[in-house]
Amino acid sequence: MKIAIAKEVDSAEPRVAATPDTVKKFKALGIDVAIEPGAGIKSGMLDADYEAMGAVVSADAVKDADIVIKVKRPEAGELATYKKGALVIAIMDPYGNDAALKAMADAGVSAFAMELMPRITRAQVMDVLSSQANLAGYRAVVEAAEAFGRAFPMMMTAAGTVPAAKVFVMGVGVAGLQAIATARRLGAVVTATDVRPATKEQVESLGAKFLAVEDEEFKNAQTAGGYAKEMSKEYQAKQAALTAEHIKKQDIVITTALIPGRPAPKLVSADMVASMKPGSVLVDLAVERGGNVEGARAGEIAEVNGVKIVGFTNLAGKVAASASSLYARNLLSFIETLYDKAAKSLAVKWDDELVKATALTKDGAIIHPNFQPKA
Repeated sequence: MKIAIAKEVDSAEPRVAATPDTVKKFKALGIDVAIEPGAGIKSGMLDADYEAMGAVVSADAVKDADIVIKVKRPEAGELATYKKGALVIAIMDPYGNDAALKAMADAGVSAFAMELMPRITRAQVMDVLSSQANLAGYRAVVEAAEAFGRAFPMMMTAAGTVPAAKVFVMGVGVAGLQAIATARRLGAVVTATDVRPATKEQVESLGAKFLAVEDEEFKNAQTAGGYAKEMSKEYQAKQAALTAEHIKKQDIVITTALIPGRPAPKLVSADMVASMKPGSVLVDLAVERGGNVEGARAGEIAEVNGVKIVGFTNLAGKVAASASSLYARNLLSFIETLYDKAAKSLAVKWDDELVKATALTKDGAIIHPNFQPKA
C-alpha cells in the first residue's frame, strides 16, 4: 500500500499534510510513502527530513498511490494524475462547491472531508476543525497585538501607568477559547460572548467575564453536536443592543462565529465599528465565509476612521509548522482506522460512523447525503 503526500498547488497555502514524524509512523505500519518535492518546505520541513524517515521524494509521488493526502481540496489538474479508486483525504470545503464535488466524483476517487469528522470521543484525535481553530485563535491575538498601537498588559512605570488593553471575544468555540487564553496571558482584560450557555463556565474558568442576554432562548441555544443554533431575530436584536454598548469601550474585538454550511452571521455592524475609538482593532476569523464584521475584506486590513479591521484568511497557516504537525496527526489517526495492519492493506469500513460522516464521493458518485445533487 502506498500513501502520497501532495504538494499544495495554492501558493498561499504553507501547510503540508504529513511531517517526518508521521511518515516514520506510516512506515512502521508497513506503508510505502512518497512525497512531492518541496511539499513541506513552507512548514520548515526539508525533503531530506522526509527521506531520512523512509519516504521517497518524487515528482510522480501521487502516481499509483492508494491514498493521497493534502491540506486543501485537489483541483481538476491534480485529479487527472490520481488513479481511479484512490482515497483522497483533505480539508474539502464542500459547502457551496458542487462543481468541485462533481469533479472528484467524475475522477473516480473516494474523497473524504476531514472537517466533517463527527464530534465524538473516538474522533477527538482526528478533529481537524479543533486542531486548526486552536492555532487560528492564538494567531488572531498575535495579529491584533501587531495592529494595536499600544501594549496589552497594564504597566506601572515612573513615567506613568499604561492601562491594560480591553479585549472582547465574540464566539467561544475552540478558536475563541484559545483567543481568550492568549489575550489573558498577554495581560489584557478579557470579556467574551456566545449564544451557547455551556460556554459561560469555560469563559469564566479562563479568567474572563461572560456577556450575554441570558433568557429562555439562550438556555436552549446549542445543538446535540455542540454547535451554536441560529438564533431568532428577536434574540439577535437584544444581543446586538447589549454588545453594541460593550464594543464602544473595547480596544480589540475578535470574532469567531461560524455555523457549518451557512454564511457567517453578521455580529458587528458598521455603526458598531464607527463607535469604537481610533486605534482600536477588530480581527474577523470568519472572513472566508463572508465575515462577522461589516466592512471586513478577505486577505486585507481595512481601516474605517482609524479603526482597523483585520481580515486575514488561513490564520492557522501563519503558524504553518505547528498547524501542519497537528493536521498530520489528525490524518494519521484517521488513516489508521482505514488500514488493516495484519494484511497491510486498505480496509475501509463504509458503514463506520467516521467514514459515513466524512466520505463525499465513491465509485463515480457523490455519496454524502448532505451534498447529493438535487433532482
